[in-house]
Amino acid sequence: MNDREQIVNLYHDMYEAMVSKDEAELDRIHDSSFILIHMTGMRQNKQEYIRAIMNGTLNYYAEQTESMEIQIAGDTAILSGHSKVTAAVFGGGKNTWRLALQLDIRKTNGTWKIARAQASTW
Repeated sequence: MNDREQIVNLYHDMYEAMVSKDEAELDRIHDSSFILIHMTGMRQNKQEYIRAIMNGTLNYYAEQTESMEIQIAGDTAILSGHSKVTAAVFGGGKNTWRLALQLDIRKTNGTWKIARAQASTW
């Protein structure tokens, strides 16, 4: 599998782990330095982000990928994805969001991991 295919799989693995609340998979695919920047500007580190998924602060139900662009430069990549994501977050009701997610991805010891994610709507 080439780098582009691995990165595409990483994007899908991320959403599958969010929906299934798979703590081990979330830990595996996110770099230890991971930071999430929510569309509100709020920042969460890896541990806070995973804990919020596991305790129900962030609930994800479904994701449908609409588009994806990937730029790879050596051991770094930027993925810009547009998806329709069904979620209920921070006590709000369940909605389907048009979510744009920019991922900064790093390859370390042959494995791609998500180092940073920034969410917005489109």
